[in-house]
Amino acid sequence: MKNAFSFSRFFAIISKEFIQMRRDRLTFAMVLGIPLIQLVLFGFAINSDPKHLPTAILLKAQSPFSRSLLKAMENSDYFNIVAQVDNEAHANDLIRRGKVQFVLEIPEGYSRKLLKGERPKILLIADATDPAATSNALCTIQELMKRVLDREIKGPNEWLSAGVPAAELLIHSAYNPERISQYNIVPGLMGVVLTMTMVMITALAITREHERGTIENLLSTPVRPIEVTLGKIIPYILVGYIQAGLILLAARFLFDVPMLGNLYMLAAVMLVFITANLSVGITFSTVARNQLQAMQMAFFFFLPSILLSGFMFPFRGMPVWAQYIGEVLPLTHFLRIVRGVLLKGNELAEISSEIVPIALFAFFVLAIGLKRFRRTLD
Repeated sequence: MKNAFSFSRFFAIISKEFIQMRRDRLTFAMVLGIPLIQLVLFGFAINSDPKHLPTAILLKAQSPFSRSLLKAMENSDYFNIVAQVDNEAHANDLIRRGKVQFVLEIPEGYSRKLLKGERPKILLIADATDPAATSNALCTIQELMKRVLDREIKGPNEWLSAGVPAAELLIHSAYNPERISQYNIVPGLMGVVLTMTMVMITALAITREHERGTIENLLSTPVRPIEVTLGKIIPYILVGYIQAGLILLAARFLFDVPMLGNLYMLAAVMLVFITANLSVGITFSTVARNQLQAMQMAFFFFLPSILLSGFMFPFRGMPVWAQYIGEVLPLTHFLRIVRGVLLKGNELAEISSEIVPIALFAFFVLAIGLKRFRRTLD
């Protein structure tokens, strides 16, 4: 019967789909590659319990008690003492630039006050712009200090460790005293949204012209590849600024995120970041054969960006190889910039080291995109 189910036709359709899959190698690679990337990143790179956090020491009193505490901190795996500073200004500068996560200040006369039962105060300054990165370490050091004092205070001074701790630990959460997670997440959303939309929109817009054949009209005009590329980029730069403006308004009036820095400077830096992401989209559009492939490639770039940049998980909690990959991605550096400007009031000198990697990324990716786009037009 004509309407009866035919296994021959059924298997012919299956065979045809396998042939099509074999021809569309890029899509097939994405189908396999994206799950593998997710497996590797979530299995090996993501860690919500960061350790070996860089710590600076402001040591105003050398004594066996202070040395025992520092040694115990290093042995705990949560703290990595990378610098010893001489004054509070230097310590605050390291925190402000994001070079260290903690600064431990041991006051003058620490041992003398300890043995006299005066409960000396030890100050721990934590960079709380990312509360998730410091929470476990802060819980650890309280218990750590108690164990060190109990072990060191023996003999006739053992009474000092009875009852309340012999020394008092003061924790100062810098730039986010109440450890509100929105202060970290909402500014970061600006970078995430710009990365997702700028890459995807640009890749789809140019690939759509290839599919519709309108790109052929450009071949009959005297335009140069650089003119076409810039003409495609500039309208989306305006779109990016509109998105960023909406996020800043929401951050200020809905979430009460502090804005301590210069917003005009942030807007200028944002131009470099938007250009970098648009360059990625243009490069993808020269490789993708259709809009589906362009979207897959955009997601292929977006997934590592959001996972390895420090937006969802603490950057310092990742293994070294994952941090190297994250340092290549523009979003990693932009997150440090936007959080530093809004929460810490950083100036240009303090964020310039993060602007350079974004600019270099934009330059190289745009050069590749222009070279491939020229071949497309030819």
